[in-house]
Amino acid sequence: MIPMKPSTSGAGVWLIGSGKMALDYARVLGALDTQTLVIGRGAESARAFKEKSNLPVITGGLAAHLATRPSIPHAAIVSVGVDELAAVTELLLVHGVSRILVEKPGALDRHGISRVAALARAKHAEVLIAYNRRFYAATLRAQEMIAEDGGVQSMHFEFTEWAHLFRDSGRPQSVLEALFLANSTHVVDLAFYLGGTPVELAAFTAGGLEWHSAASVFAGAGRTDRNVLFSYQANWAAPGRWGLEVLTSNHRLIFRPMESLQIMRNGSVKVETEPLDDQLDRDFKPGLYEQVRRFFTGADSGFCTVDEQLSKWDIYRRIAGYDRLPDHPPPT
Repeated sequence: MIPMKPSTSGAGVWLIGSGKMALDYARVLGALDTQTLVIGRGAESARAFKEKSNLPVITGGLAAHLATRPSIPHAAIVSVGVDELAAVTELLLVHGVSRILVEKPGALDRHGISRVAALARAKHAEVLIAYNRRFYAATLRAQEMIAEDGGVQSMHFEFTEWAHLFRDSGRPQSVLEALFLANSTHVVDLAFYLGGTPVELAAFTAGGLEWHSAASVFAGAGRTDRNVLFSYQANWAAPGRWGLEVLTSNHRLIFRPMESLQIMRNGSVKVETEPLDDQLDRDFKPGLYEQVRRFFTGADSGFCTVDEQLSKWDIYRRIAGYDRLPDHPPPT
C-alpha cells in the first residue's frame, strides 16, 4: 500500500483522475507525505485505485465535487484523459485554484491550450505542463555535462511510435489522430528543452495510418534560438524507437532508451554508459518524483509553462503534418 494522508478538506492537493498515471502520482504524493484528495469519475476505476493505493476516491467527476462548494486546495494535479485535460484545468482555474500541474500536452488542440493559457493569465495562476522526462536523472546529468562543455552544438531525435500498440488501444479516435501531441512530444519537448526553441524549420511528412491520417513518416531539420542545428525523423509504419542524441564540443550524449544516458567522448567511437544517481527513477515512474517535488517546493526551474507550450504548438503541428488539416473546432 502507498503511505498516504487522505485530505477531507480543501487543504493540500487535489489529484484529478484515478487511472494508471494518477496511481503513479499517488505513489509520489505518499512518499512526500502530502495531504491528498483524489477526485475521479467512474466507480469501477475508483475501486481499482483504492485497492492499489488505499486512498479513497470521490466519484462523480470534478464538476460535481465543485458543486458541493469545497475549500479550494493549494494546488492540483490533473491526470485525466488527454481529451479532458483542458476542460478540467479550466474548471479548476475558474474556481480559484492558482497552481496546477497538468499532464502533457495540456490540451488536444490549439483552441484548448489557448483558452487555458489565457485563463491562467487572467487569474494570475501558474499552469505547468508535466513533461516528466525533463526531470530524469539522465537529463539532469546531461545538463551538467552540457554546461561544462559550453552548450549544445547540434542534435538529432527520433519519435517513432509503435503503431500496433495504439491501433487497438481503445483510445478515442480524436486522441489517436493527435498522437504526436498526446505522446510524441515527450521526445520533442526534451530535445527543444536541451537545445532551444526552433526559429527555422523545414518539416516533411508522408503516408498516413487508418487512425492517424495526417502522416506516418516524418523528417525535418532546423535551427533553434540558441543557434543549435537539429534534425529528426520517425516512421510509425516501420520498426524503431524513441531516441535523442545531443552533441557538444566534448561529448555525444545518447538517450536511448530515454531514461538512460550513454556518452561518446571526443576522439573515440566507444559508447560508454554514464553512471547516474537514479534510485528515485527506479523507485517511482522515472522523473516523476523530482517533478512533483519541485512543483510543491515552488522550484519551477525546468518546467514547461502553459505559455511556453502555446508558443510551440504551431511548431508541433508543422512537424506532425497537422498544419495541413483543420484544427479541432472549439467545443459548442
